[in-house]
Amino acid sequence: MITEKAYAKLNLGLEVTGRRDDGYHDIVSVMQLVDLYDTLAFAPSDGEITVECDNPVLAAEGRSNLVWRAARLLRETARVEKGAVIELRKRIPLASGLGGGSSDAAATLRGLSQLWGVSLPQDQMRNLATVLGSDVPFFLEGETALVEGRGDKVVPLPAPPPGWAVLVCQPFSVPNKTERLYGSLERHDMSAGIITRQLAAALRRGEFPTAGLMYNAFERAAYRVFEGLDEARQQIVRAGGDDVRLSGSGPTLFVLFPETQQARAKGLYETLEGQGLRAFLVRTGRETDS
Repeated sequence: MITEKAYAKLNLGLEVTGRRDDGYHDIVSVMQLVDLYDTLAFAPSDGEITVECDNPVLAAEGRSNLVWRAARLLRETARVEKGAVIELRKRIPLASGLGGGSSDAAATLRGLSQLWGVSLPQDQMRNLATVLGSDVPFFLEGETALVEGRGDKVVPLPAPPPGWAVLVCQPFSVPNKTERLYGSLERHDMSAGIITRQLAAALRRGEFPTAGLMYNAFERAAYRVFEGLDEARQQIVRAGGDDVRLSGSGPTLFVLFPETQQARAKGLYETLEGQGLRAFLVRTGRETDS
């Protein structure tokens, strides 16, 4: 059996530069992995591809699940005749702006490539990832990256200095969330990507991300679409969380702390969790053994 971890991401910066002719939008984003992750296990099978999940919502989706779609796409592209049993253990909240489904899809491409002995060229793997979704190419590449276009242009960046993030992922039910948020953008929400490119330059200089460079184009729309999101933000601020930011198109809110402020991050997390919010304390980057 092969096991893969599918890490969540934060958008440290996210600008939308315009709408494309194909209906998608062009973005400029700095994406950063954090050590919150789903776990996928892959076992061989002579039959069909089956996906088992401990989350009843995803289990009910069956063949519309991104994991199943990624497995089917890889098998068809590589002309594999074998099947697989895939077990997905979810920890990343659904539809949260943390990229859980996209990360699961990328982990499926990696895990099944090992299980089936498939070795596709890197460009072809990127193409498969792009077919599956806009965030999937990033999750194939690595820890920190400047992501542009519709998500298909991924340029690795130096990881920022070590840090902590407190995430607040309150459950909101918004059908077709991503489409709704993009549809709620107004002209003044869009920009040229200058702020996010400045953030990328700061990371290349080895600097920790500052609040002034962590801009998200969806913040105005998100506070209107997710009823109660601003109340959650105010609760974080009252608990001592400065510079609350939105990840992706939301609704996850986060506060970033440098390594030296670990105690402060832990204190904020414990306060918010004690107040009944769905909170996570995570490190930037992948999980380490130390």
